[in-house]
Amino acid sequence: MIKQLLISIFICSVASASLANEAAPLAQDPIVEQRLIAISEEMRCLVCQNESLAGSRSDLAQDLRREIREQIQQGKSDQQIREFMVERYGDFVLYRPPVKPLTWVLWVGPFVLLLGGLIALLLYVRRRKTAAPKISLSDVDNQRIDELLREEK
Repeated sequence: MIKQLLISIFICSVASASLANEAAPLAQDPIVEQRLIAISEEMRCLVCQNESLAGSRSDLAQDLRREIREQIQQGKSDQQIREFMVERYGDFVLYRPPVKPLTWVLWVGPFVLLLGGLIALLLYVRRRKTAAPKISLSDVDNQRIDELLREEK
């Protein structure tokens, strides 16, 4: 029984290995593919947003990589390709957008939000300290508390 099971597993694994195909190359020219990877590593996937265009598996990322590959094959420079992508999708497509008035929010925004949060936290803590009433217990109250603690033990 076990022998037949092992033989059938072996036959299935040999059959599946024989059906496997060799991976197709991504591009006919490896230089084009290297440029594609270099350019797409600098760009953000518009669907995933925290993933580079090179690493994303979304349909849009595949379309954008195909567009970049076609432009490389047309002889466009890396800078021309980046400019095309920025014209079409805006500065957000770049992982490192240029510092200009339109992108100040991208560069300075996180720091402003952090500073605003810290200020709000400090104000909250300060108000909470002043809002809490300071109660001092009398000697009678302290004796009553001591009695209750002794009874509890």
